[in-house]
Amino acid sequence: MEHKTHAYDDIIHLPHHVSERHPQMSMELRAAQFAPFAALSGYEEAAQEAGRLTEPRITLAEDDRAALDEALCALAAIQSRRPHVTVRYFLPDRRKDGGAYRTVTGFVKRVDAAAGTLALTNGAVVPLADIFHLETAPEIPGEPLP
Repeated sequence: MEHKTHAYDDIIHLPHHVSERHPQMSMELRAAQFAPFAALSGYEEAAQEAGRLTEPRITLAEDDRAALDEALCALAAIQSRRPHVTVRYFLPDRRKDGGAYRTVTGFVKRVDAAAGTLALTNGAVVPLADIFHLETAPEIPGEPLP
């Protein structure tokens, strides 16, 4: 009788068992069992969303709001001439408080007070309530309408 010096001395030199019932697993499938996995699914997206910055909406002073309303009324009066404008407006964020300020430039298509929008010929539609700043380019005499 042989004396054991280690726990597995009795089986260490036996041939590797191959199942007759189950096919041998490929090396790729064996490796996939030990591949890392996302323990916290959605965490990366949540961290990115939390880190995404938004700007607070600036409330215009009463005088500035009145001047902007006056400029919009003047724009509505000349909208048939398709003036060129640059509009800075607030775009609210859909997921978080705040939003972002955007600037769009183009020719006026329509100032619709009933719908509360300013439409440009390039397809941009800006809510009048979100406009922060409005600049109208000076008209050049004899320039054709777009």
